[in-house]
Parts: sequence; structure tokens; C-alpha cells
Amino acid sequence: MELPDDPAVGKASFDHFLTRAERRRAIFAATLGNGLEFYDFITFAFFAIQIGHTFFPSHSSFLSLMGSLATFGAGFLTRPLGAHILGGYADRVGRKPAMLVSMSLMGAGILILALTPGFSTIGYAAPVIAVLARLIQGFALGGEVGSATIYMMESATPARRGGTMSWQGASQSVAASIGALVGLGLSLVLTPAELSAYGWRIALALGATIVPVALYVRRALPETVHAPDSALVPHGPFRAYMRPVICGFLIIAAGTIGNYIFQYMATFGQNTLRLSPSLSMAGELANNGISVAAVMAGGAMSDRLGRRSVMLGPQLLFCVLIVPCFLWLTTARDATSFLGANLILSATSGYMYGAVYAAISESIPKAVRARVFALVYSVPVAVFGGSTQVFITWLLHVTRNPMSIAWYLTGVSLIGLAAMYALRESAPVRLNYGLSGDLPVAPIPSAIPGS
Repeated sequence: MELPDDPAVGKASFDHFLTRAERRRAIFAATLGNGLEFYDFITFAFFAIQIGHTFFPSHSSFLSLMGSLATFGAGFLTRPLGAHILGGYADRVGRKPAMLVSMSLMGAGILILALTPGFSTIGYAAPVIAVLARLIQGFALGGEVGSATIYMMESATPARRGGTMSWQGASQSVAASIGALVGLGLSLVLTPAELSAYGWRIALALGATIVPVALYVRRALPETVHAPDSALVPHGPFRAYMRPVICGFLIIAAGTIGNYIFQYMATFGQNTLRLSPSLSMAGELANNGISVAAVMAGGAMSDRLGRRSVMLGPQLLFCVLIVPCFLWLTTARDATSFLGANLILSATSGYMYGAVYAAISESIPKAVRARVFALVYSVPVAVFGGSTQVFITWLLHVTRNPMSIAWYLTGVSLIGLAAMYALRESAPVRLNYGLSGDLPVAPIPSAIPGS
């Protein structure tokens, strides 16, 4: 249990917190499940070309790729619905039951997609089933983000929320790195024809095989919220937390566009820069691998310096570096430029997101925290994440200029920077709550806003 949100609940006490060993076990379990779900969801993007050949065969490689990316985008349509339903379920019943439901649904969706025969075998039923599988995955992931992220927050002490919640972003990068590593390995041992025929199915099915393990681990988790807490804690009118909702929406929207542009780099390397599949996958691996260290470092630093300072500086630097890095990789078109540009941009952009998750969730009342955070995250992801790869594929096709991605990314990143500036500070260390490490070193107020 974490600190209460309201004096009516009682005096705040660290006696309600999980022990250090329990926190580590809880964070590991939540991170494991979250990472596995993102592996299943994101791996689709890495094999967009091959999946397009399976479900959308066409004489035009552009139309085949667009069909595949549209199917990928379909998974985003049900994210807000999953956020609303499963997020509300997490607030009413508990974080753990919601995480178990989302994991089960994700496992079902990935198995359906991996086992569905191609267009050449069952005709138009193949793309229809593929879309349905993506809709199930999107619903599951929409609820997963809220319950798992807030579970990690409520398992941590206030003084370590940033570092703890950075595992949410890190788990996504780890999952994407594993997906890229699997893709790289398959591209090295299989021919292009074999990769299109069954290689991508192997990559997807690997995630499904670990779902039973994740479910087993999650069943042993302690709960961090109970019905009486939610009933006693008044969350107030929406206008009381409207600012973090709007700012969070814009920040997540900008970050989502950037993230799915980075996830598109394997396709960009092959389709636009004419690089080999193995080099493109290696760039994707480097891209996601460096993000893990950056997110973790930024989250921990935000506990010491505050959320805003950790967000604003790196985001400004990221905006400045986008165009030069894309000029480098689109001009040189070799391994050094492709890997180097990915590393620089991923390290810079990933640093602030440990602070972002904490800054948004700390500003939302506990009684509605899982649902509201899930919606703040899932709605912009649904709107922009689902359309980003389709849009940039179309943009590259129309402009015939690979630099068009850089200008688009710079524009949306500046919007994210403005939203970060408008978001109020929420870190306990900056609000003088007197928290240090795991134990209070000064009297703690009976109610900490947004705790």
C-alpha cells in the first residue's frame, strides 16, 4: 500500500508500504508482463514487409506494405476501449486482476495471429482474422499500460517513484530490443523467402510461449489498492487534474510519434535506404538497447532533481539533433551512420521518459489513477501511434525525400517540449515532502497531492 491521498483515510505511514524484497518482486513481475506484451505487439512492426507478403500479396510492394501497416494500426483502435474498461476494472477491483486479464487476452491475440494461414491458403479470411487478432491485442495493451504502470508506482516509496516507474519505459525498450535481436538472428539464418514464409511467425510465437510463466508470476503479486481505499478517497472534479491530462496527452502524443518512427527504422533502412535486413535489424537493436539505459538513468535522476528539469533539457537537445542525424544517415547510407544516428537520437529521447510517467501519474488522484493514466496514454497512442507508420510511408512515397521524416519529427517534438514546460512539478524532492530513500526523515503531511 502507498500513502493515502486524503486525510479522511488516516495518517500516512510507511508501515503500509511493501518491504524492499516485496517491491523488487512486484516490480519485476509487472515489468516482465508489460515487456512481454510489448514484445508481442511491437514485433509485428519489425516484420511489416514479410507480414504484408503473407496477408496482402500484391504486385506493388507499396500496396502490400500499406496493407500490413494498416493491420498494425488496427491494434490501436481498441486501445482506448481497453484503457477505459480494464483501467476502470483496475480502479474498482485491483491492479493485479486487471493485469491478469490483459495478459491472457494478449496471449490469445498473438497465438491467433501467429497461427493464421496466409492469403494464398484461405483467401480473404486471412487478413480479416489478422485484423481481429490485432484488435484483441490493442484492447489488452490499452488496459495493461494503466494497471501495470500504476502498480509499479504504488509499489514504490515516493522518493523512488521516478526510478521505479522508469522500468515501464525500459521494459518496452527491452522488449523491442529482444524483438530486434530475434529479427536479426532470423534474418541471418533464413533466406528472404523463408523469412516471409514462416520466419516472422517464429518471432511472434516466441512471445506467446512465455505468457504462462508471466501469468504464474503475476498471480503471486500482492495487491496495492483495495476497494475501501477507492471508496474513501475523493478524486474531485476533472478540472482539478485537467492540466496533467492535457499536458500528458501532448507529451505522450509526441513521444508516440517518435517511438513508432524509431520502430519503423528497420523498415526505413530496407525500403528507403536500401540497406540489408540484417543491418536494418541491427540498427533497431541499437536503437532500443540504448533506450533502456537512458530511460532508467533519467527516471532515477528525476527523483533527485525533479521531473521538469529532467524532461526539458533532453527534449530540447533532441529537437536540435533530429535534422543533423537524419542528414547523416540519409547521405552516408552505411552501417556507421545508420547505427550512430539511431544511438544518438534514442539516447537523447529516451532519457526524459522515466520522469514523464511519474510526473503524469503523480498528478492524478488514486481513485481514478489507473483509468485516467491509461486513457492519457492510450488515446494519443491510438490516434498517432496507429497512423504514424502509415503516414510516414505515404509521406516518403509522395515526397521521394527521406528527410521528410526528420522535419515531421522535429515539429511534433517541439509540441511535446511546450507541454513539458507547462506541466507542473510533482517530484516529492522538489515539493519538500522531506522524503529520502525508504524512510521519512521529517514529518510527512497526512495527504500528499497526487500520491
